[in-house]
Amino acid sequence: MRMRRKRNLEPRMEACGAILVARGKPCKNLKEAAENYRFLIDYSALFGRTAPVELEVGCGNGAFVAELAKRRSGCDFLAVEVCTNVILTAMERVMEEGIPNVKFLNIAAEILPCYIPESSIDRIYLNFSTPLPEAGREKQRLTSDRFLAIYKKLLKLGGEIIQKTDSEPFFDYSLAKFQENGFAVKDVTRDLHNSPYAAENIVTEYEANFSAKGLPIYRAVAVLE
Repeated sequence: MRMRRKRNLEPRMEACGAILVARGKPCKNLKEAAENYRFLIDYSALFGRTAPVELEVGCGNGAFVAELAKRRSGCDFLAVEVCTNVILTAMERVMEEGIPNVKFLNIAAEILPCYIPESSIDRIYLNFSTPLPEAGREKQRLTSDRFLAIYKKLLKLGGEIIQKTDSEPFFDYSLAKFQENGFAVKDVTRDLHNSPYAAENIVTEYEANFSAKGLPIYRAVAVLE
């Protein structure tokens, strides 16, 4: 079912203009855009300082990146979300809370190279990405070969991808793909909330609801070698 368009969407998006770096796509074809268009972000100009930059792909309502940015004020964060209705909630949250070190891109992940310089990102977060179990949709999974190729371009050597998911089949698929694509996998847990990594974990509303049912959360770190 299609999400209902938020009331006064465009004026509200405009009101968030100071923290919205990019929106839409530079041309109709995503592949053409990714290959031929470059509007690379100057991090120092955008954030007003030089600091490590981390990226969340699929930020949803922004709860995770907002909390992360507050905890780690010495880092700057880019949050990507293709759904305009959803990213608006995230941006309004960040603006209301006055969090200075988060900016947003309302774009498809396929065109991240249009905006993010190569070898500039310290860490990428993939939180509860849609598993897309259908065989015909494998290329759309955010840990498929084509997306991992994008992340490898954006990450610094030694940079990390941190994945959390509630889908064990998707988790197993991702672990295999990380290793096939030149990442070293570490800190793997199949029950995050009962693991050594629980203390530092940021629990989103979605995650809390899922865990309340007694179901495990899967987590791993993939390091670019």
